[in-house]
Amino acid sequence: MLILELDAIDRSILKTLQADARISNVELAEKINLSPSPCLRRVRRLESEGAIRSYVTLLDPAEVGLPVSVFVQVSLERQVDNALENFEREIVARPEVMECYLMTGDSDYLLRVVAPDLEAYQRFLLEHLTRISGVASIKSSIALKQVSYRTALPLAHLGLVS
Repeated sequence: MLILELDAIDRSILKTLQADARISNVELAEKINLSPSPCLRRVRRLESEGAIRSYVTLLDPAEVGLPVSVFVQVSLERQVDNALENFEREIVARPEVMECYLMTGDSDYLLRVVAPDLEAYQRFLLEHLTRISGVASIKSSIALKQVSYRTALPLAHLGLVS
């Protein structure tokens, strides 16, 4: 895995954009003490090199009718390439699956699924997840309360102060 060379200005741009992706280039340039043209060039470079993957709007799940979060551990019958690829292809196609990780340990995959209610989660489970070929076991844990949620990555390891 290649890690980009990021100087202090790049790190400041990333930190600022993680906090407010809607900031204008002029405001961003002012905040990091750079003129607008070089600031925009740096942002475009960070985008083209992959440090900035995309810009999104974060919605409040409960406010848009998706208050239920379920963490699902899935084990497959066999961990062979075609079984893994099939499972991943099926999961990526499901809009209620917000995150999916291939894991070490007791299960093969960990999913985070959102739903409007437990009945909707049950339908997802019975009509989709259990029907994926090669699924051996499913363990669901329903989140009672979200204690912490972050989208901004910690950049201290890059030498960013504060």
